[in-house]
Amino acid sequence: MYKSVTAEEAVKIVKSNDKVYLQAAAAAPQVLIKALTERHEELRNVEICQLHTEGEAPYANPELRDSFHVNSFFLGKNVRHTLQAGNGSYTPVFLSELPLLFKRNIVDLQVALIHVSVPDRHGYCSLGVSVEATLAAIDNADYVIAQVNKQMPRTFGDGIIHVSEIDAFVDCNEPLPIHHVAKPSDLENTIGDYVASLIEDRSTLQMGIGNIPNAVLTRLTSHKDLGLHTEMFSDGVIDLILSNVITGNYKGIDPGRALATFLMGSQRLYDYVHDNPYVELRSSDYVNDVSVIKQNPRMVAINSAIEVDLTGQVCADSFGTKMYSGVGGQMDFIRGASLSEGGKAIIALPSVTKSGISRIVPTLRPGAGVVTTRSHIHYVVTEYGIANLYGKTIAERVKALVNIAHPDHRESIDRQYFELSRGC
Repeated sequence: MYKSVTAEEAVKIVKSNDKVYLQAAAAAPQVLIKALTERHEELRNVEICQLHTEGEAPYANPELRDSFHVNSFFLGKNVRHTLQAGNGSYTPVFLSELPLLFKRNIVDLQVALIHVSVPDRHGYCSLGVSVEATLAAIDNADYVIAQVNKQMPRTFGDGIIHVSEIDAFVDCNEPLPIHHVAKPSDLENTIGDYVASLIEDRSTLQMGIGNIPNAVLTRLTSHKDLGLHTEMFSDGVIDLILSNVITGNYKGIDPGRALATFLMGSQRLYDYVHDNPYVELRSSDYVNDVSVIKQNPRMVAINSAIEVDLTGQVCADSFGTKMYSGVGGQMDFIRGASLSEGGKAIIALPSVTKSGISRIVPTLRPGAGVVTTRSHIHYVVTEYGIANLYGKTIAERVKALVNIAHPDHRESIDRQYFELSRGC
């Protein structure tokens, strides 16, 4: 059905000055990545285009700056250092619009490195646990190389591609990266309690990965007929699906299905989604499309932040000018939930950093990016309560956010904001 070659032979197609897209998250094709990186001495100025990827990123080594430059649409831990080291860049883009960069040749791809399941008897492979912008990359790259993995789950949805769409195949049999989430702390469980109190039966959920989303999910065991339409999900939803808490029966679009654009988690998650028609992975220009999201009544978007200022501006991607992550899908879902009938847009975060610095601030740090604007924000939740900012004046917002800041900081941030606003 297909002829496989070695990884070293497959990546010989990559030339200096090419732009190469890597499939994202837990589907990052590590065998191909390693083989490409080993060619560094004969390559110059190859641009590696990527979202967050799990696993190693050897091409991001600053010593290989002449060979590879990393263009991140969302920064992960394995490439975050490239911006300061000078061998990487960050391109701000909504995840819903990333496929357009490839379709419109704004980012002109020569090669796509993908990671797929073994083809079925009809010759169709699955993109497995990550679709995001990969379909657009496949359609618009000149050459597609697939890492064919016996351990890649077959998932339903958009990510079904025929072997005829692939130019070279490299066989492997490797486990996917495991993403562990720590047990939520008492503080995170308190935040989870507040967020869960805002979620009604028959709501549709969007949330990310991490301790706070997990804490929220553990608080939903008595809810009924929830739905899932989210950028990504992890292990926390499995038990809620199996216990019929998440049914999807009252979703406004794609009812009876759990919808995402990528997945990360344990082997249990990967085993659960394999050949499971209840779970559908679709392209990010569908899953994250505001006009699609808003069709779900009672859409609840739960996202995080690095800091929130007293007017409701949310920075979620940087510490001042220092980039940390990216825009991602936060605004896609905040806006979609806002326009949904009965929808709720929620930002949940601890009131202080681990070193005790307030995350509710008079003003954002100089250079900080506004990912969610003050006009989009609905609810902000910390361990000290819920601030409902929607339709509120600036003065009302300041009061509400001071009240959910850490008690040690309330007086100072209120005073600093008053002095700044009086100076205007």
